[in-house]
Amino acid sequence: MRFRDRRQAGRELAARLRERRDEGALPDPVVLALPRGGVAVAAEVARALDAPLDVLVVRKIGAPFHEEFGVGAMAGDGVPVFDEDSLLRLGLSESDLAAVVARERAELRRREERYRQGRPPPDTRARTVIVVDDGLATGSTARAALRALRARAPGRLVLAVPVGAAEGLALMRSEADEVLCLHEPAAFMAVGQWYEEFDQLTDEDVLDALHQRQA
Repeated sequence: MRFRDRRQAGRELAARLRERRDEGALPDPVVLALPRGGVAVAAEVARALDAPLDVLVVRKIGAPFHEEFGVGAMAGDGVPVFDEDSLLRLGLSESDLAAVVARERAELRRREERYRQGRPPPDTRARTVIVVDDGLATGSTARAALRALRARAPGRLVLAVPVGAAEGLALMRSEADEVLCLHEPAAFMAVGQWYEEFDQLTDEDVLDALHQRQA
């Protein structure tokens, strides 16, 4: 099973979420996308549920000598969430990553300011918060997002993705009240392999999606 693009994936995910809403499982929903890739998927979900759409910026924390190797992540105002096994294997401590965390925190703030443009974050207290991304691999960024949101006292916390790795999804079931995934392939290498079109999105793409939903 492959999706044509993120929009098609979003429509299919939205159909499943509408079923859950009609069953009474998603009262008073707000949709939060993990940018950038999750925004195109989340826009379709928010439209189908007639729910507000916003973003929750998440930043990966990479190893100092290999930035692409993620050892943690952080989201919103949440504290960094580290992969303790990765730190142990690499012989790193959290204090060794202070400079990386500071740099990623600054980029997180920059993106939040650009995407939000003066709007306050949505009030998620006692609401159903649906966190949407275009896929889930290890789950490190989703974990950081869910923990940051849990601190805001949502009524119900749902993670929804079109495709995900079995191991990552299993880990997220202890972080969210519900994990909804359309496709859980046995052989999972990367999120992009399950899309025919998987272009990198820009800040402008994110802003366009947000503006269209808010119009």
